[in-house]
Parts: sequence; structure tokens; C-alpha cells
Amino acid sequence: MNAVGIDVSKGKSTVTIRRPGDIVLMPPRDIPHTQSSINELIEIIRSLDGETKVCMEHTGRYYEPVATWLSDAGIFVSAVNPVLIKDFGDDSLRAPKTDKADSKKIARYTLDRWAKLKQYGNMDKTRNQLKNMNRQFGFYMSQKTAMKNNLIALLDQTYPGANGFFDSPARSDGSQKWVDFVYTYWHVDCVRSKSPDAFTQHYQNWCKRKGYNFSADKAEKNYQLSSDLNAVFPKDDSTKLLIRQAVAMLNTASEIVESLRLKMDETAATLPEYPVVMAMNGVGSTLGPQLMAEIGDVTRFTHRGALTAFAGVDPGKNDSGQRIQKSVLQPRRGRQACARLSSRSWMGLSGVPC
Repeated sequence: MNAVGIDVSKGKSTVTIRRPGDIVLMPPRDIPHTQSSINELIEIIRSLDGETKVCMEHTGRYYEPVATWLSDAGIFVSAVNPVLIKDFGDDSLRAPKTDKADSKKIARYTLDRWAKLKQYGNMDKTRNQLKNMNRQFGFYMSQKTAMKNNLIALLDQTYPGANGFFDSPARSDGSQKWVDFVYTYWHVDCVRSKSPDAFTQHYQNWCKRKGYNFSADKAEKNYQLSSDLNAVFPKDDSTKLLIRQAVAMLNTASEIVESLRLKMDETAATLPEYPVVMAMNGVGSTLGPQLMAEIGDVTRFTHRGALTAFAGVDPGKNDSGQRIQKSVLQPRRGRQACARLSSRSWMGLSGVPC
């Protein structure tokens, strides 16, 4: 049994190789994340006699390239939750926090949990990719919200209330009718400077060009509303530039969000739990892939209580002897992994068979 403990950091990894009985085959050594150094490490691991397992912490993004390189080389690799490594005592009262000490601790953990280690494989790569896409999806959603609010704030100075003229749902590319409308009619004077018939004809041509349904009643209503509005900014080139830039940025963010939404659903569909998750009440093509991205491999949870504990909604217990504490704070471990999902969504998972 050869246990390879790897403490991964940015740009380098610290590696320790040991066997049962505190036999150290290779003391802690820093391995740069270069092709030659990784190939040298692979050759060292392959040259070992007996069965070899590599273990590292499942933390951040740094471990993924190392796990992929070693896994593609045909080496058994396992990535474990860093909390499990942290709570592993290593039979010592001292708790030094260095890369070398951590790599030795991970190697000893590998020997102690030898039979329970789960191999990192292609399915893990797919789940990591899905998780990365979900994080980007959340980032661009926040950007989209900020850009939408920015556009509305500008419209309050040029065309107050124009964002409420239409309630049409967003298209598959993320575009919305009210956003396209204010790109063309960026100032209230763009509407009321025309006669009612001229605006109706212009609006009809605009709907035809953009592929929207035309309604004469809607055109008349919008014209009447526009005739009674006051604008703060003048109708000039500077104001036009501000509005159209804001619209362009919002449309770009919306397009990215929708493309990520589609790609997440396509990626999640390749995972075995996809039909079960999508069959849950209230789960659609957006929430389903998000749940799968943040939960990861659901088979690692032995029962539903383990999943709720991972989500951070598991009630804690604090009993000792005759003392029974009635009010206990919920444990925080695992909660940060689910912070982007609503508590309502997570509470709905408590009935999912694991």
C-alpha cells in the first residue's frame, strides 16, 4: 500500500509518499505545476511496488488540473472534503499548518481510509464543469440584474415607466420587447414628437422588423402614456448614447445567461441523476442543473439527513450526560456550497431518496 498525499496550492503541490508503519518513501517535496515536473511525479508513482492511491483535498479550483493529469495517466486519484482531512487527528496533539505537514497528514489519512476512498473519474470532471458553469451563471445573473437596474434608472430620466409598457416573456436569446423598444424609442420625445398615426405606422414597422406582435390598441395606449410624461435629460446625442450603451450591455449579459442556461441543462442531462432531479416538483431546466451542480455526486450521501446536513439545514444536537440543550444552532459545514440556492429549494430535497 503506497499512499500519496498531495497538498495542492496555486502553482505547486507538496507531495508525500508513505506506507503503513510510518515508512516514508518520499518526504514532503514541492512539485511545480509544469509538464516536466508532473511527468516526473507520474513516473515516480508508477515505479512504486504494490497498490498506490493518491489523495488530495477537494478545495477551490487548484486541485482539478492535478487530479486530471494523474487520473489521465491511469493513477488512482481521490479528492476528499477538506473538513474530513481537518478533523483527522493524525495521532498528534500538535497541529502545525504548513504545506509539508498537510501533505503528510493527507498521506496518513489515505492509509487510514484506504478502502473508503472513491476514485476521481470522468463523471467528476463533468460535475466540476457543471459547477463552474453554475458559478458563472450566478455571476452573469447578478451582472444582468445590475445592468437592468441601471437601464431603468436612466430611463427614469428620459422615458419614465417605459420598462413597464410590455410584459412579454424573454426570448430564447434573452432579448425582451421593452428593452428593444427603448433602444429605438430611447426618449419620450421620440414618440410624442410624431402624430398618433405616424407613431402607429412607425411602431407597426418596428414590430414587423423585430418579429413582435403588433397591436393598434397597444400603440395608442403607449402614445397616450408618453404624451403625459416629463423627461429630465434632453433629447440629444449624449442621452441617446447612454441609453443605447446600457441596452447593449444588458442584451449581452442576457445572451450569455441564456447560453449558459442551455449549456448547463445539456451537461446535466449526461449525469445519471438527471431524470430523478427533473421529476421533482418545482424543478425546471434552470433549478435542476443548479441543484446537481452544487450537490455533486448524490450517491456519496448515505441517507437524506446527510444531504440536509450538507445543505446546512440540519438541526444540531448538544447532549452530554444529564445535560440536554434544547436550542442548538444549525451546523455551518457544507452550507457555503449551497449558498447560491434558496432555502426553499434545499428544504424540498429532504424527501429525495439517496
